[in-house]
Formats: sequence, C-alpha cells, structure tokens
Amino acid sequence: MATLLFIPTYNESENVERLHDQIGALGLDIDILFMDDGSPDGTGEILDRVAARAPRTTVVHRPGKLGVGSAHRAGIRYAYAKGYTTLVTMDSDFTHSPARIVEFLGHAHDSDVVLGSRFLRAESLAGWSPTRTFLTHLGHFLTRTLLRIPFDATGGFRVYRLDRIERRLFDLTSSDGYAFFFEILFMLCRAGAVVKELPIDLPKRFYGHSKMKRSDVVASLRTLAALFIGWPRTTRAIRAFRAKAVVPLSARADDL
Repeated sequence: MATLLFIPTYNESENVERLHDQIGALGLDIDILFMDDGSPDGTGEILDRVAARAPRTTVVHRPGKLGVGSAHRAGIRYAYAKGYTTLVTMDSDFTHSPARIVEFLGHAHDSDVVLGSRFLRAESLAGWSPTRTFLTHLGHFLTRTLLRIPFDATGGFRVYRLDRIERRLFDLTSSDGYAFFFEILFMLCRAGAVVKELPIDLPKRFYGHSKMKRSDVVASLRTLAALFIGWPRTTRAIRAFRAKAVVPLSARADDL
C-alpha cells in the first residue's frame, strides 16, 4: 500500500528537522508531506532544506495561518490526488511520538481509521496544565454525549485507509480549525467506519507553544452545536452515498 505521512506546521522551527530525522530512522516505506502555514519563525525555510536532501519529502507552503482543519483537509485532498491508499496524520511538536507510527500502521490492516486516545490510560496527560486538561476532558465528554462518538474525537494522531473511505465524506466537513477532528470522525462513524483506538501519552510540550486560542474553543463549540442540531441532515447526506462511503470489511480483498 502507498502511504503518506502528513504533518502540518506553524512556528515549529525548533522541532521539524529533528522530527523528520526520527521518522527517517524508522526505515518505513512512506512519503512525507509537510504543509507550512507561512510560519514567521522560518519553519518553511528549514523544511525546504530538509526536503532538498530527502527525495521522498515534500513541502507545501501556504500563504498564512489558515487553520489546522483547513490544513488537514488540504493534506487529505493531496493524498487522494496522488493515489495514496493510507494516510497518517500527526502533530509536529512531539506530543505524538514518531515511534508509534509503525504500530498504528499495523492496525490499519483491519481498520478504516486508527487513532490515538488520551482516555485509555489514567496518566496520559501527565504534566499538562489544569486548564488544558479540563478542556480536553470537556471536549471528550461533549463529543461522547452529544455526538455519540465513543472515541477520543479531538486528537490528530490518526491513520485513514483512504482506499476504504469515499473521498466525498471528507468534503462534508466545513471546520477550518480544531473542530475538524471530531467533525470528520462524526461523519466516519455515521458511515459505519471501523475505528481502532490505541492508548497514547501526551507529554507536556517542551518546544514551541500551543496554537489553540480562545477563539478556537468557541469555534469548536459552534461546530459541535451545528452537528448536534443538524444530525438528521448530516445523516441524509451520508446515506446519499453510504453504499460507497466505507467499503464493508467483509467485502474487502486482503490487499496488504
């Protein structure tokens, strides 16, 4: 299977080269796509130097900070356009350990989506501030209660089997911010995707700074409310192509 690792960046000059080196040391047969949102700290220039010595690494520069959800949607479009069957997504700040990529890909053999969960181990958020811990648990409670998503819906460490997911499903999303993560998982769950959760620990961030702002929290709450209120409309939209949205496991050839 052709696999792409997608990593969006914004002001990650302290991280990206070291991250790329650690991924390369895994010896995986994958391509890497970095998408930088016009980082003023020179992240884009560092990535260009990295890509110049790594033939399987591509850098896309966007004109400004357009949002992490917008970046992921663009990365997904790129993956489909280039014919990748599997897409791995992760953050660039080492809160997602590159060493776990191998394990995540291993579970993609019999799952449509593999995602990292911060709620399968009690100490997964050790070292986080009380505010961030509270917001993370609040988001999990709301997505479980209102959207009936039984998984960690707001994290970005995931594997998507694109050859099993109809591309138009991603086009149903509209959020340009962090709400994209629970929005697309809501769509995938409604379409019958097989989701596998793996426990992850998210260490306190040692390099750079959190990108989430109060406006992101407000926007996420608005998206959550819109999905809850518009549940019937969303379900109808998915049913319009549900037969192709997610290929049933029983109908899949063992192509791996």
